[in-house]
Amino acid sequence: MELRHLQHFVAVAEDQHFTRAAERLMVSQSGLSASIRALERELQTPLFVRTTRRVTLTEAGRALLGEAERILAQVRSAHEAVAAVQGVLRGTLALGTEQCIAGVNVAGLLAAFRRRHPDVEIRLRQAGSGALAEEVDAGRLDLAFAVRTQDGTDQLRCVPLADEPMTVLCHPTHRLAVAGAAVTPEELGGEVFVDFHPDWGPRRATDAVFTAAGVRRTVSLEVNDVHSLLDLVDENLGVAVVPHHFQYKRGTLTALPLKGIGDAVYETVALLPPPQATSPAARALMSVLEA
Repeated sequence: MELRHLQHFVAVAEDQHFTRAAERLMVSQSGLSASIRALERELQTPLFVRTTRRVTLTEAGRALLGEAERILAQVRSAHEAVAAVQGVLRGTLALGTEQCIAGVNVAGLLAAFRRRHPDVEIRLRQAGSGALAEEVDAGRLDLAFAVRTQDGTDQLRCVPLADEPMTVLCHPTHRLAVAGAAVTPEELGGEVFVDFHPDWGPRRATDAVFTAAGVRRTVSLEVNDVHSLLDLVDENLGVAVVPHHFQYKRGTLTALPLKGIGDAVYETVALLPPPQATSPAARALMSVLEA
């Protein structure tokens, strides 16, 4: 099995299109098709279902994709490790992060990293903590800044970044703001909630708090970015339970402590593979962060 066959396979799987994948790889479409056919012959099974509009993975193709990505990531790490021994850090840093993550200024960190290692290409992906953990585990990301989660992180290292309490945000005319007191999950049970997609860290932390309290809540307004959440609360369309530092992003809102939740906190971490699988670029970024 040749590495280029795996590289071609992953590209087609990502683009779901032979022409686009060929253009990205800068190879001919006929050459790319021949490479995929060679791989299918070797494995004795089709890897793609081909239509006139796109290609999709077969069950065998889905099984191969994760392994192919891990193999290519290991090969990339090997090249980068040799370069690092020679005193030059090259290659790619693939970083994932949640929005407005506590404990790290991602833009400032990447700027400092680029000044130290200008030959490293930086790739940044923003997603929810669950997806980020899966991508680090699969080798598609070198590391990620995320919220600590029990799902999919058994094999990953969690380096603590920050922890903070959860806070209730509401409109100044809302009954909770008028009362001006700390609130419990039970007192929020009948409210209309604004919250993030279930994969985002703040949503996971809030869901865990309400589940532990035995309080059922309904998220009526679901968003994928912080500013949309703040806009909806600012229009008095609902309340939100968010990490403490979110309150400083919109001074017009009222922030109230959330009490009666025990030791529950919003904890952010850096997710990394085991030490032997951590890329030189990831180690270098952590060195900048810890400096």
